[in-house]
Amino acid sequence: MSAPALFPRHIAVLILALLACAFAGNHIAARIAFDHDTGLLLAILCRSGVTLLVLIGLVLWQGETLRFSAQTWRWQIVLGLLIATQSFCIYSAVARIPVALALLVVNVAPILLALLTWALGGAAPTRRAALLMGLILFGLVFALDVPHRLSNPGSSEPQWLEGVAFGFTAAVVFAVALWITDNKLARLRGTVRSMLTMVVVFVAASVAGISGVLPGGVDLPATSTGWTALASLVVLYGLGFSLLFICMTRLDMARNAPVMNIEPVASLLFGWLILDQLLSSSQVIGGLIVVSGIVLLALKRNPPSTPTSPSQKAEPNACKPSDA
Repeated sequence: MSAPALFPRHIAVLILALLACAFAGNHIAARIAFDHDTGLLLAILCRSGVTLLVLIGLVLWQGETLRFSAQTWRWQIVLGLLIATQSFCIYSAVARIPVALALLVVNVAPILLALLTWALGGAAPTRRAALLMGLILFGLVFALDVPHRLSNPGSSEPQWLEGVAFGFTAAVVFAVALWITDNKLARLRGTVRSMLTMVVVFVAASVAGISGVLPGGVDLPATSTGWTALASLVVLYGLGFSLLFICMTRLDMARNAPVMNIEPVASLLFGWLILDQLLSSSQVIGGLIVVSGIVLLALKRNPPSTPTSPSQKAEPNACKPSDA
């Protein structure tokens, strides 16, 4: 069977930009849901549950097999637990600091992946890659308003510090998950890997909710606005994820994947329009530096067959590197 024809590039770029906006909208909706007393674990359960149903349908439609070695199963379970942790950390960050800042912190995962790969015996970053990593970190310093907070020691409230810590933890965990995907599970079909990852995410969130380890983790929304936001995050993530997989073979991801890195920019715009989350001019400039550096870093490497933005693909890890 011949491969499906690729979309014209302008169509592929438009679709990827819309998908990035859908993933950004998912995090905006999550913040609204959390502000109306929705439990964090409930949001993860709803999102992962709906996505899991979509993935099961795709795997059945493609006639994939689930016969793997014991070692593959072990790595797959580890991957699922890492993505479950990342999902929790991303939503925890979104609940504490502006959505755009949370996603910018999470998007340092490519830097951490490069350093992890080097530490474990892989190729060292090139000079160009190292310079771009430095540029990204430089931009992140201004995006997080670090100079202002250092000059005003009392301005860094605990919630801000917690949000940044959760975002950075999500980036670290996601980098490890990407390394496992690249080095231990690369032979698995993307839909199968994503489905099994989502199973582990759903089970882990269910166990955490039943055990009561996170008080209020499965609380229902207290208002109709909270219910609407919860439904919106599920629809936006599920729709974005499904379209990504359905259209992936026609999107020329090796060429167009960096478009997905506009997600933090979209979240910045949505956060301003919907949540009234305003950033200073220096923070906006820092954020644009971070996104530009990530895009240039992605363009330099031989991109895999999926987007490299950690936040939106955050759970399934379907492709390489993916959080979708």
